[in-house]
Amino acid sequence: MTDVDTSLMYFCAEVKKHNKVALTGECADEIFGGYPWFYRKELFYADGFPWSSDISARTVLLSDETIHRLDLNTYVRERYTASLKEVPLLEGERGDDKRRREVSYLNIRWFMQTLLDRMDRASMSCGLEARVPFADHRIVEYLYNVPWSMKYQNGVEKALLRDACKDLLPPQLLYRKKSPYPKTYSPHYEAILYKRFRRLLEHPEAPVKQFVDIKKAESFLSAPKDYGKPWFGQLMAGPQMVAYLLQVNDWMEKYNLG
Repeated sequence: MTDVDTSLMYFCAEVKKHNKVALTGECADEIFGGYPWFYRKELFYADGFPWSSDISARTVLLSDETIHRLDLNTYVRERYTASLKEVPLLEGERGDDKRRREVSYLNIRWFMQTLLDRMDRASMSCGLEARVPFADHRIVEYLYNVPWSMKYQNGVEKALLRDACKDLLPPQLLYRKKSPYPKTYSPHYEAILYKRFRRLLEHPEAPVKQFVDIKKAESFLSAPKDYGKPWFGQLMAGPQMVAYLLQVNDWMEKYNLG
């Protein structure tokens, strides 16, 4: 997750200077319904993984040959269809109730696993023990059957969690709008990314170039602001996509995958 990963590693390192153990909020959005795809219709009814139902953004810089060879649409469709067959439904669930169950399961089965792995790696890289109380199987199992009307009230996501914490948190924190992490990034970060990416494209032996279409990449670099479509979750747009390719290239170089 590029800048999410790097900023989280830095944050964990700063916390480790003062604490050996920390509690984190991973999994709260998955079990209490905090993500926009739980309540925004265009995401909720998307025919695919709700955080990445359209994978075209993931392939925008890849060569046509790579796109054809990978056949990502087929791969993702097979994983999505297989996952839906695993969803444990209550008898008689139909329509929105069934879809809500599917979205909940997909989040627990896929999205939550990614975030848990990310937190574990980021925290342990600096010796910080991150505990994830919302991932306790007892609360996950209990909330799986809590009605949506209790989790989302009056247009407020995670209403049930907020109600449960009324005597623990000040109102300005308790009722603030969800702010995805990290919500913003410095324009200097973008400038550094595009400079490094251009340097990569000019390097004759950069291993990731075997997958990238140079003309597509040059066109993208000439007008990166025109690309604002997330390719993962809520925030992963143009800069993060470039950072991802840079990371893949570094990984291929490190392990001699030419």
